[in-house]
Amino acid sequence: MQTLRILRAAPRAPLPRILPVAAARSLATAAYRTVSDAIKSDHRELETYYSHILSASDVDSKIRWQNQFVWKLARHSISEELVVYPALERFLKGGGDGVADKDRAAHRDVKERLYEFQSMHPTDTNFEGSLKRLMAVLREHIREEEEHDLPQLEKAMRRGATDADSAGLAKRFERTKRLVPTRSHPSAPDRPPWATVVGLMAAPMDKIRDIFSRFPKEGTPKH
Repeated sequence: MQTLRILRAAPRAPLPRILPVAAARSLATAAYRTVSDAIKSDHRELETYYSHILSASDVDSKIRWQNQFVWKLARHSISEELVVYPALERFLKGGGDGVADKDRAAHRDVKERLYEFQSMHPTDTNFEGSLKRLMAVLREHIREEEEHDLPQLEKAMRRGATDADSAGLAKRFERTKRLVPTRSHPSAPDRPPWATVVGLMAAPMDKIRDIFSRFPKEGTPKH
């Protein structure tokens, strides 16, 4: 009995932090006024993580920010394909299919480059070069979305739907990010419903891998 009391009184070891900083910050779905706001917020975070990778002064920090960047970009890309691009096809009458197809093609390029980068180590001679080439493609895609695609989508939704539709789409986008894979799978389908099915199959393995991966420590800059 004395041994049992000692065991019960022993303090519990703290649980390891297994979530990337953006997820650990809040498990609640962020509230955005428009889907454009949600997407642009992701874009700014990706740009920040990219800068952290390049500016990190040691290998461990580079690995942590690399994992954060991959986690963010993989979830963002798949969620756009499942939520935002179908909305482009729905609301942009007469041209939505072409806009969505253009964005999916850009994503295929991004995902191929992300797939290469996510398995690299900071000591690889091509580590920074691979990241910079990926970011060059991604920045062009971001520019197209923010200057052309998203304004067209917002205008079409205001014209043909209720004021709440863009906020509702933003909520669906944020919720979807919590369910999809956290690494790049370029051979996976990029259209519903097969993208949804494959994503739900791949996500659990990715999330298990996240548990054993290193992410930026609490207290480091998150934006």
